[in-house]
Amino acid sequence: MFALERILLPVDFSDRSYAAGQHAKALACRFHSELHVLHVLDLRTYGMLGLGMDESTASEFASGQRANAARELESFLADDLRGLNVERVLLCGDPAREIVKYAHHESFGLIVLPTHGYGPFRQFLLGSVIAKVLHDADCPVWTGVHMENAPVVQSLSFHNVLCAIDLGPHSGKTLSWAWQLTQELGSQLTIVHALRGVADQEHEFFGGNTQHSLERYAREKIVKFQEALGIEAPISIETGDIARAVSAVAGGLKADLMVIGRGVASGVLGRLRTHSYAIIRQSPCPVVSV
Repeated sequence: MFALERILLPVDFSDRSYAAGQHAKALACRFHSELHVLHVLDLRTYGMLGLGMDESTASEFASGQRANAARELESFLADDLRGLNVERVLLCGDPAREIVKYAHHESFGLIVLPTHGYGPFRQFLLGSVIAKVLHDADCPVWTGVHMENAPVVQSLSFHNVLCAIDLGPHSGKTLSWAWQLTQELGSQLTIVHALRGVADQEHEFFGGNTQHSLERYAREKIVKFQEALGIEAPISIETGDIARAVSAVAGGLKADLMVIGRGVASGVLGRLRTHSYAIIRQSPCPVVSV
């Protein structure tokens, strides 16, 4: 049975944080989750000045900022989150490091984070804090460049979920997480794998059948994953730029959510992890990195 007992929502009080808060609220309501709203008072400037990055630094050199942050944290989405099981936490230090450390220590099932993308420039932007959390966090991380416009919670739905896998050892875990989520929500799951296009000279060198062979191999591998996990879902094999191909499928399906893996997979089929940031930037829907 799929469950999200605890959700972590790191915030910086920006518009993106308010939008991410709406997503976290919808998930917390749906799964009856305990929601932790976390703000980290960034002490990196004090650290660079040789003043340290611990609680004593916050008390001695950033007492005013800490008091302001505490007030903002207490009022953040106060009305929207009323009635939910919410804990508000203020920490001090390096934001990415503290978020990951807190997530590990408290055993969260999901971290909800907005990216820093805006409009036509969103494909080039991903905040350093988000990148570090994606790299270091053990639990799934929910991100979305579309979060600059806060959704209406009542309209937040999951009819179509797309799971992009690279066929590496981590793919089973990614696919299982996506399948359990869709079963809990009654959503439709589609599995996608993207292949790098084979150049014409490679086609000629291998007798012109290389692309078809790779597509057949990928489909057979996915079917084996499905059989092992007891999953039934349509499969889409795409060719071309990985991020663009996967995002195009999400757009065509009008996917409400995309699930990707963050595990390392090597070999002729590539490494989805090397494309994960690009997928997050270009995706037309939120992305959960498992």
